[in-house]
Amino acid sequence: MIGRPDSTTIDGPAGLLEVVQEDPATAPIGLAVIAHPHPQMGGTMDNKVVHTLSRAFVMAGWRAVRFNFRGIGRSEGGWDEGLGEVDDLLAVLAHHRADPAVQPLPLAVAGFSFGGFIAASASARLPEPPSELVLVSPATRYGVPTVPAHTLVVQGEQDDVVPLASVLDWARPQALPVTVVPGVGHFFHGQLNVLRDRVLRHLRGAQA
Repeated sequence: MIGRPDSTTIDGPAGLLEVVQEDPATAPIGLAVIAHPHPQMGGTMDNKVVHTLSRAFVMAGWRAVRFNFRGIGRSEGGWDEGLGEVDDLLAVLAHHRADPAVQPLPLAVAGFSFGGFIAASASARLPEPPSELVLVSPATRYGVPTVPAHTLVVQGEQDDVVPLASVLDWARPQALPVTVVPGVGHFFHGQLNVLRDRVLRHLRGAQA
């Protein structure tokens, strides 16, 4: 397991939710909430891709918050077929958004695989689109909604869980660019630094 700060719990729609907050060395420039892969397939907030996304946001100066969906780790409740999991993300966002240190700052939502579907779905329910939406191998089989044009989508060429073709089919009607990492599978084994650097370049470019 990747080392991380101690987790804490906050109130969620189905009971307590376990969260980890990581801050940059200086005052944060925004708040990022990151969603993990499918909870019934071993997904947790300690997933290496989720951890990589968190590090990229922290390196770019954002406060990064990861959390376990209901029924995972110390989070209470149980699997809700993706419906309650969107509510979980929105609850985590609302809780941390109440902090005066980040309340007026930009918001980012990110997710990997099933978490990408949840991130996009939660983004669609916000009053305004987030300043940043980052989706890594979004699980298109669940019906990922249309996303803002500034969304960063990163996909492994050899992903056998979320096939590249399915992501391109989803992105094409939106004229949405997809960043393809050659020779990489679903979990970006051996290429996590490439993923981190690509997200970091995107975030720093957006700040320029």
